Amino acid sequence: MIQPASLPLSRTAMPWRVVLAIIGAVLVRPQLWTVAFRQVVRTAAPRWWARVPFLPLPRGDYLRFRLVTQYGTADGQAIRVDDVISYLAWCRGQHSVQQNA
Repeated sequence: MIQPASLPLSRTAMPWRVVLAIIGAVLVRPQLWTVAFRQVVRTAAPRWWARVPFLPLPRGDYLRFRLVTQYGTADGQAIRVDDVISYLAWCRGQHSVQQNA
């Protein structure tokens, strides 16, 4: 039996307008391109290429967990682009610290 937490989020959980806004915000910040790519690869669901929509999206349960812990709701409408940019900048800083250690 499939557990509810492992079911993918509905298409409305992370609206395409939010995804496109995040992509646009990253595109104008070349210093975040590498870390954004790295995070996409790290969070992509296993075998993402074998499932529609054939995009490296995170697993539904992972995304749900991140949304609930950040915003208190699994509603993707709550995602703020500046939060994603801040997270990527933090990841970039963490990667630099690890490289220098």
